[in-house]
Amino acid sequence: MKHSRPILSALILVALAISGRSYAAESIVPRAVVELYTSQGCNSCPPADRVLHQLNQEHSDLLVLSYHVDYWNYLGWTDPFSDARYSERQRDYANRMRERYVYTPQVIINGDDVVKATAKRQIESTSSATKPLRDLADIQMNTVPAPNQPATGTISLHNTNVSSRNQDAQIWLIGFDREHQRDVLSGENAGKRLVHANVVREMVNLGRWDGRIKQIPFAMTIANDGGVAVLVQNGRGGPIIGASMIRF
Repeated sequence: MKHSRPILSALILVALAISGRSYAAESIVPRAVVELYTSQGCNSCPPADRVLHQLNQEHSDLLVLSYHVDYWNYLGWTDPFSDARYSERQRDYANRMRERYVYTPQVIINGDDVVKATAKRQIESTSSATKPLRDLADIQMNTVPAPNQPATGTISLHNTNVSSRNQDAQIWLIGFDREHQRDVLSGENAGKRLVHANVVREMVNLGRWDGRIKQIPFAMTIANDGGVAVLVQNGRGGPIIGASMIRF
């Protein structure tokens, strides 16, 4: 009985932490952003999906994201995570990089380096060697995201004293799920169970930014169990120069 009071106090602290109104987790700047463009309708994508899943487990300093494109849906299987906006994002990269077409799987690091999507060591080495992302934004959550409850909060953009040539920064808010395992019933991957990490479920255009202090309130429309991230890019389809993330 002499230990009951400390145990009771600990339980109270845990309950307060769970039910508290403020979200204590701080956003962090990832070492690099690794974007995989993939599709459940693409038979060459599962190996790349596995590589990204491994990277996510082994490198907490990386922000890895799976964007499921929609242009393979006609092959007999509609990818439930696909979105035309993710295909458009990939095309924006292709246009800037003067590529003639888009394809899957494709990995793009910090919006600037294209790496073979199944080359795990090359993705790791490129992510380590690339110029570190800048600390340009913080994410403040209003509350602890509850199950099936979309996240809300505020994005705080720092004063960067950027020159006029860089005053076309594009801000994106990303909501992602931690992991999905799905059985594919038809199409090129029929009969396979696919595993995806950090699946992008929502991508919100927060507009352009001139580099001065700014706060942007946000309210996601989809509940995500992986986290939220903000990406700062040099124009649409340009290199990612800054990022911040909170994992749930």
